[in-house]
Amino acid sequence: MNRRDFMLAGGAGLAAFGGFWFTQSGGNDMPVLALNAEEAADIDTSGIIEMQLGDENAPIKITEFASFTCPHCATFHQVVFKQLKADYIDTGKVHFTYQDVYFDRPGLWAAMVARCDPDRFFGISAMLYEGQKDWIGSGDGATIGENLRKLGRIAGLDNDQLEACLTDGEKAQQLYTWSQQKADAADISGTPSMLIDGELFSNMSYDELKTILDKKLES
Repeated sequence: MNRRDFMLAGGAGLAAFGGFWFTQSGGNDMPVLALNAEEAADIDTSGIIEMQLGDENAPIKITEFASFTCPHCATFHQVVFKQLKADYIDTGKVHFTYQDVYFDRPGLWAAMVARCDPDRFFGISAMLYEGQKDWIGSGDGATIGENLRKLGRIAGLDNDQLEACLTDGEKAQQLYTWSQQKADAADISGTPSMLIDGELFSNMSYDELKTILDKKLES
């Protein structure tokens, strides 16, 4: 998926929340960002948790840039990532960081559910990618919101926890600003993309990735 501008504003009924503005989307109280660039520069993103797997001292560092609404990312996670985790992350050869990229509001909402309990992040992420077509459905915002709530409950999150996460407008703005900063710094133009020891690679098969990693391990 190619990077494009996030939909920062839309709809009527702006309401003040957490020091910035958002709109209510589809009547489901989930935030839609509406902030200009100057205001975004003042957002504190220091509290955002980096989602990581594997040994921090592993010889290879990989950061994946991905979006929960990206079909190519769904394929990558259901095929390539599972093998990468088994062969390299779980065996101490790779330290892995998952970096959110938001192309649209549903992608941000999905991340807010996945991040609702950091200990469950990678399990919920797997559910989001495996069921991507189902929870996105027709693309209606209110329906997506309800689908994400259902998925969160299946993952073990309770209703109060889900509502607190999905209606946290301040956290939504922090996540979006943080995501943009990370993607801009790495010059990300599409997803999935990977930084492997600081070198940027686009989507690839497991065999291609394995060749790169084995070459690094042999050197």
